[in-house]
Amino acid sequence: MPTSEPRPPMSKAEYVYSVLLDEIRTARIPGGTALRAGAVARRLGVSVTPVREALRRLEKDRLISYEAHHGATVVDLGDDALEEYYGLRAVVEGLGARLAASRITAADLTGLRELHASMVRDAKEGRNDRLGEQSRLFHLRIADIGGPAFLGQHARAVRDSLPVPAEASLWLDAEQVKMQLDAHEGILAALEGADGVAAERIMIEHVRQAGDFRKGH
Repeated sequence: MPTSEPRPPMSKAEYVYSVLLDEIRTARIPGGTALRAGAVARRLGVSVTPVREALRRLEKDRLISYEAHHGATVVDLGDDALEEYYGLRAVVEGLGARLAASRITAADLTGLRELHASMVRDAKEGRNDRLGEQSRLFHLRIADIGGPAFLGQHARAVRDSLPVPAEASLWLDAEQVKMQLDAHEGILAALEGADGVAAERIMIEHVRQAGDFRKGH
C-alpha cells in the first residue's frame, strides 16, 4: 500500500544551486559574469558555505570555471559549443522519441496532447513567453517515456549545459512558432502510430532547425 511520507525540505545548498542554475540556464546571469560567494550569499539570504557547495556543483556541471585571482566565472560558450549542444540534443532526444514510440501509453499520449493543446492556445492568444518552458517539458516528457532509466536524465543534463537568453528564444518569432508546433504535431502522430523511425527523424530535424535559428541570432 503506497505511503505519503513528507518530502525532506530542500537544503540551503540545493536552493542556491537551483536558483543559480536557472539564472545561468536562462542567461539572466550571462557568460563571463564573476560569481562572488559573499555577494550571492547576501542576495539569497544564506551563509557562504552552501553557496560554495553550489558553486562546486556548477563547476562539475561545467557551467562555471575557476581562475586564479578571479574566482568563479560563468562559462562563456561560443559557436562551436552551440553546434555541439544542438547536435547532442538531436541525438539524445531523437533516440528518446524512437524508444518512446514503442513504450508510450494512452495516458502518456493524452498528457502530451494536452500540453501541446495548451501551447497552441497560448500561441493563438499571443502568450509566446510561456511557450519555451512548455516546449522544454514536452521534449523532456518524451525523453522520460523513451528512456526512464538514463535518457531523461541525460536530456536534462544536456539542456542545462548551455544558456538560452530569453531574447534568443525562437518562440518569440511567429514563423518559428508555427514550424515548431507543426513539428510537435508530427512527433505526436508518429508516437501515436508507434512509428519510431518517423518520431526520431522528425525530432532530429526539429532540434536541428532550432539550432540553425539560434546560430543565426
